[in-house]
Amino acid sequence: MGKIFDVDFMIGIIPNILKGIPYTLLIAVVAFFFGCVIGFFGALTKIYKVPVLRRITGVYVSFIRGTPLIVQILLIYYGIPILIRMFNERFGTNINISNIPAVDFMLVAFSLSAGAYLTESIRASILAVNKGQIEAAYSVGMTTRQAMFRIILPQAVKVGLPVFANFFIGLLKDTSLAFSAAVPEIMGQAKIQAGRASRFFEAYIDAALIYWIICIIFERLVAYLEKRSSRMEGGVQA
Repeated sequence: MGKIFDVDFMIGIIPNILKGIPYTLLIAVVAFFFGCVIGFFGALTKIYKVPVLRRITGVYVSFIRGTPLIVQILLIYYGIPILIRMFNERFGTNINISNIPAVDFMLVAFSLSAGAYLTESIRASILAVNKGQIEAAYSVGMTTRQAMFRIILPQAVKVGLPVFANFFIGLLKDTSLAFSAAVPEIMGQAKIQAGRASRFFEAYIDAALIYWIICIIFERLVAYLEKRSSRMEGGVQA
């Protein structure tokens, strides 16, 4: 009779599971970056009430927030190949779908998902900036674009830092769903190792600990940035 709980196996597969960290970080960082870009423009359409784009943004945000992430992943994973086939038939191109890595589909899915949630977070952060500073920027001759990038955004980032940090941590954990599309990130690697020896509990403990450690490191980094930002603000006020 084999061991009920195999500690040696759990320790032995850690190096293999760690191989999934680059995929996890790639998906989280790229999705957060493009999510911020999408969210920024989405927030502007709502703040400035751009007629058509505002409605499109509203539908987009509503759909993403109203459907599970795993469903969005599967729609992207199976939907993009269909769109590429239609494109090939329509324009006579020969784009090879099989050459597209699965991780690319995940980057699209997670970026679109992040963009919807960050739209509201960025909008709230921008609106939290004192309007008097915006008027002061206009009074010294700044354009709307200059005021946005020099005055509003730096303060909005500082105001929304805790929210953005929490969202990124959640995004890191959500990347575990990428294994459903055969992406060998942390959870995918854990599943591969577990399947080879039918030791799922031990492998998933490893995955949980690795996610936990990564999140702790990021939380410490954010705490350091917040502390440094507070010190700088205190120095300026002094």
